[in-house]
Amino acid sequence: MKPFMDKDFLLSTETAKKLYHNYAEVMPVLDYHCHLNPQEIAEDKHFENITEVWLGGDHYKWRQMRSNGVEEYYITGDAPAREKFQKWAETLEKLIGNPLYHWSHLELQRYFGYTGHLCADTAEEVWNLCNEKLAQPDMSARELIKRSGVTLVCTTDDPVDSLEWHEKIKADETFDVQVLPAWRPDKASGIEKPAFPDYVAKLSEVSGIPVKSFADLKKAIVNRMEYFNERGCSVSDHGLDYVMYAPASDEEIEEIFAKRLSGGTLSACEVAKYKTAFMIFAGREYHRLNWVMQLHYGVKRDNNSRMFGKIGPDTGFDCISNYTPADQLADFLNALASTDELPKTILYSLNPVDNAAIGTIIGCFQDSSAIGKIQQGSAWWFNDNKTGMMEQMTSLANLGMLSNFVGMLTDSRSFLSYPRHEYFRRILCELIGGWVENGEYPDDEKALEKIIKGISYNNAVRYFGFNL
Repeated sequence: MKPFMDKDFLLSTETAKKLYHNYAEVMPVLDYHCHLNPQEIAEDKHFENITEVWLGGDHYKWRQMRSNGVEEYYITGDAPAREKFQKWAETLEKLIGNPLYHWSHLELQRYFGYTGHLCADTAEEVWNLCNEKLAQPDMSARELIKRSGVTLVCTTDDPVDSLEWHEKIKADETFDVQVLPAWRPDKASGIEKPAFPDYVAKLSEVSGIPVKSFADLKKAIVNRMEYFNERGCSVSDHGLDYVMYAPASDEEIEEIFAKRLSGGTLSACEVAKYKTAFMIFAGREYHRLNWVMQLHYGVKRDNNSRMFGKIGPDTGFDCISNYTPADQLADFLNALASTDELPKTILYSLNPVDNAAIGTIIGCFQDSSAIGKIQQGSAWWFNDNKTGMMEQMTSLANLGMLSNFVGMLTDSRSFLSYPRHEYFRRILCELIGGWVENGEYPDDEKALEKIIKGISYNNAVRYFGFNL
């Protein structure tokens, strides 16, 4: 029997162990997509207790606590921090086979030196140990980033954001990790949302361009893109239900926009036409600016309307959607490629059934302008577990070129989430090590080193063009 989560955790062959310990383990971390709060980085936030840094905002954990019958008072309610932690410990011990079990214990090992297992009986011991460690100067937001080997962080930022915290971080010479904004214009594309007119008014105010038409909105968006670009942004991200392609004339889009601003209700077809027009416009601008376009789709959000009304979005009530038409995705990419304006693009579907479709679609749009120009993104959200990562990388290897994959992203609001990169790298080395052991790829150390270091870090540095 192997020891619990020891140095060879998830590594079952000698080749896998060699690949991980010699190559993957020593590589830095490039966090090109996360939801960290730049203000907390700028202010070098210190955390009062393990509950604040571990459970605050983590809807992955909240979902599982609900699955364990925990009252909302101990999840998003006003229960004391120690009681919330106890309820999480009681939940965690039941999560056999769940990535949260592995992530949580990797975090306890790497940041707190705890090699036991957290459960109801050990909660007091772990609570005291973690809080004692968190009180030390080297456990602040910035220090956690640095000790995790991170070289660069891309946050997630709305076009109307002032980016003041990014500027403060950049001006502070005591912190040598780059923190760059990433462009997330979901509110500008979400014409069907109740808050859309108010958002347009805010965009008008911030850009200085009165937005009365879709043409005006595009001018305002370009204004903000230039603002972001001047502050180091080179990455965009979109959260979509699915990638729509419903082309319409300029005149029709203007009519749809005017109807919405005047208080009218749009049909599903009108919404799709507007979003298509917005995304094609945005994609062309990304190409002009040499930004990377990330598309996250295949999710149905806020399914529990009663709980959404009580505690709002991003609280653990989303699910995988089974409506992600591959033909519309292909047509959308083709609309940009047909005029040679397709930017570097990363595709993430929440539905693992889409792995093969993505693998075949990206092959249609690769070209010599960039190595691996169109990427299948890492296994995302409900799929960033051992099985999901294995399936995503295997599918990519079968249908495309795994060696050019840009690898893992944190996609988290927690400063303790960087061991997710370790988890990914262990699974990567186990997968490739198994192929080598099975005679499916030669034991060519030079080639394997390049592949493992590339997927772990180097490919992303090259792909995004960051100055590191």
